[in-house]
Amino acid sequence: MSPVAGRPADPDTGLLSPVRAGTPVEAAVADTAWIQAMLDAEAALARAQARCGTVPAAAAAAITAAARAEDFDARELALASRETANPVVGLVAALTARVAARAPRAAEYVHRGSTSQDVFDTGAMLVATRALRLIIADLEAVADTLAALAAGHRDTVMAGRTLALHAVPTTFGLKAAGWRQLVLDSAARLERLADGGLPVSLGGAAGTLAGYLQYAGDGADPAAVLDDLVAAFADETGLTAPVLPWHALRTPVADLGAALAHTAGALGKIAADVLVLARTEIGEVAEPAAAGRGASSAMPHKRNPVLSTLIRSAALQVPALAAVLAQCLPHEDERSAGVWHAEWQPLREALRLTGGAAHTAVELVGGLTVNPERMAANLAATGGQIVSERVSAVLAPRLGKAAAKELLTRASLRAAETARPLAAVLAESDALRGVLTAAELTALLDPAGYTGAAGPLVDRALDAGRPGART
Repeated sequence: MSPVAGRPADPDTGLLSPVRAGTPVEAAVADTAWIQAMLDAEAALARAQARCGTVPAAAAAAITAAARAEDFDARELALASRETANPVVGLVAALTARVAARAPRAAEYVHRGSTSQDVFDTGAMLVATRALRLIIADLEAVADTLAALAAGHRDTVMAGRTLALHAVPTTFGLKAAGWRQLVLDSAARLERLADGGLPVSLGGAAGTLAGYLQYAGDGADPAAVLDDLVAAFADETGLTAPVLPWHALRTPVADLGAALAHTAGALGKIAADVLVLARTEIGEVAEPAAAGRGASSAMPHKRNPVLSTLIRSAALQVPALAAVLAQCLPHEDERSAGVWHAEWQPLREALRLTGGAAHTAVELVGGLTVNPERMAANLAATGGQIVSERVSAVLAPRLGKAAAKELLTRASLRAAETARPLAAVLAESDALRGVLTAAELTALLDPAGYTGAAGPLVDRALDAGRPGART
């Protein structure tokens, strides 16, 4: 049935964004969560003002008691916001009515001296903090699993690939350690924001706090009121106290966007690698199996790598959303017309896409199947050519660097053309008579003997990630 004009639209169920559908972060940034965060900001402001003596304690308690999102109609607030360009005006009116019904004398203290942006931005920081906690927890779980994979496959040799082709051997342990390092870097960025990087917004109508100071009385010391009120508000919300009101100074939002883009990209790197390694002709890893997962609508034999696909879809979207947030830095005046408003949906989408990707990554790495046998078979696919660099380096002091490289280049081409092992082609070379024996050539062309410092690098990465370790 097609939509009918005037009838409320269906809620955003995640139909077109399955990476976050049903994940914890989806609820943490939903309309109800956002309403609750703005109500929490209103209630915290009233309590802070009560601590500073400008609002009766009983009024602050009544406002706090009325600030329950389940008592508000999100659709009504959304429609009302079309008349005011933000949802706070309608929310304040609805909250005031609910407070008046409970404690009539307290109603006049709702939103006292405040402005819509103070409430919305503080609410946004509360939503972000709550979402970041969920994302960080998932990142920590991913990092723990990757640490186990890195340790367990420290010496599992596989082909290193550059520009899509075999380069030199590496280990799956080093690959997993690299994934983990990206995840740890992302978690650290998010933790810096969640633990003291997201501030309350308190500026009043134009960033001077004039309304708050007016209600403090004519004899009040502006500096003392400023310090006390901002500190109390920060304490009540669990956010930090900014140096200045940031209505038009959008660093907190831009920082959030940048950290979320890094996180989505870090998870996207894991997904991109798994998608390559899971290809039929490579088969070095496989996603965890689950009933019905990965089924094709047309091809019964397929089990598509859906977890990696979902993560990668988020990784491609979040940087673009972060770019929107960054380009909102050049606000005009003391509050923008349209620029501030343009942040809201991209911020929420970035939070829920990144959170969905992190939650999906927990399942992906937790059930990842590693196939060392396929890795070994793929290493052998070029008949030893993957280790040609090693032979060239060994021959350089004996034949000269240029001559050694030319010899290996010609031999590698000959081996590819004739589908013969590189060792067999080299053994026929007049230039190597008396220089290397067939046995020495075979040993030099063993990929397992040419993984460089892969093992120690894994050890270093795992040691650096342990609590108390030096970085």
